[in-house]
Amino acid sequence: MIKHLNITVQGKVQGVSYRATTKAVADQLGVRGLVRNEANGDVYIEAEAEPMLMEMFLEWCQKGPDAARVSEVITHEAESKNYRNFEVVKR
Repeated sequence: MIKHLNITVQGKVQGVSYRATTKAVADQLGVRGLVRNEANGDVYIEAEAEPMLMEMFLEWCQKGPDAARVSEVITHEAESKNYRNFEVVKR
């Protein structure tokens, strides 16, 4: 069963390679979806994966890359969109 989460990551998460590293981790774990910067400084992620892989992905989102300082990760379950891969979306 595939789980879909909409994830908002808050803190010092822009300008620290958060999106690129998120893609690398997602590709490694087999997570599909997208990541993009938001105008307010947050990073927004839509992720789809098996529950155990999603748990590992969320654990990584709590830390992010070395230069990031994550203050909060907010998740909401949603309908699956059947993503085929994981993309970095430019705003």
